[in-house]
Amino acid sequence: MAAAAVPGNGDSPRGFLLATIAYLFWGVLPLFMKGIGHIPAAEVVAHRIVWSVPLVGGFILWLGRTADLKLALRSPRMLIMASLTATLVTFNWGVYVWAISVGRTLEAALGYYINPLFSIFLGAVLLKEKLNRAQLVAIGFAVTAVAIIAVDAGGLPWVSLGLCISWGFYAFFRKTLPVGPNQGFFLEVMLLSVPSLAYIVYLEASGQGHFTDTGMTDVAWLVSSGVVTAVPLLFYANGAKLLRLSTIGIMQYIAPSMVFLIAVFVFHEPFGMVKLMAFGLIWMALVIYTGSMLVESRNARQAAALRNP
Repeated sequence: MAAAAVPGNGDSPRGFLLATIAYLFWGVLPLFMKGIGHIPAAEVVAHRIVWSVPLVGGFILWLGRTADLKLALRSPRMLIMASLTATLVTFNWGVYVWAISVGRTLEAALGYYINPLFSIFLGAVLLKEKLNRAQLVAIGFAVTAVAIIAVDAGGLPWVSLGLCISWGFYAFFRKTLPVGPNQGFFLEVMLLSVPSLAYIVYLEASGQGHFTDTGMTDVAWLVSSGVVTAVPLLFYANGAKLLRLSTIGIMQYIAPSMVFLIAVFVFHEPFGMVKLMAFGLIWMALVIYTGSMLVESRNARQAAALRNP
């Protein structure tokens, strides 16, 4: 559920541990979102943003990594790009929170399964990157899976496509921000915090909010939404940079797989033959894509070894 890491010469055990923790957090996130499902998605997203600010800000201060932020705040171009990525991630969060609350967790899992293949497609269209045969086959399988679900449901799976497309473009544009991942996330939530806080104040003043009038349980849920948002992102940001791109490429399936299992065996969402066929095609596509990625990574390492014996 996140952008790719900077590849290195090998995998660090510490990086693997941090990234695993992040993906496990994201994997069980539907359980939290189901618990908070009685609160409207827009209000939950606003609280996710507001309560993330002190957590991430405190972490950056502790690291002493504020120089990037000062430069970003003085650059209109960077502020515009951060506003764009912030808008995309807000939309993504909103769709995800809503989907879990209304029993469409399987569609959310499908969206994040498709995401790596959509990112390849974006690279081909926007960056003119050449696709190999395995990638074309994988994308073809994914398109077929979406078509099967669309025909069965009588319409496109908008939750899956919304999550996939918004996160794909978020990751694409996020690369244009020349700041560290922690600082970039803080910049995004800082920009979003002003309208989010104004929205929360409006809800509370109009008697529609859940932070002051509905008991301490809701207060705990909403404050915790910042924790479950910021903590896995911090783990991921600091773990992914210690891992190879191919390792992150495989690990990114941990979260949607857990979401899928929770949807079927915990939430008991309907999973008939049509969805089994569609998910089967997606899983086949991901096996093909991952195999191709591993082969390319191995060939690149061998070529590098020959150049630098």
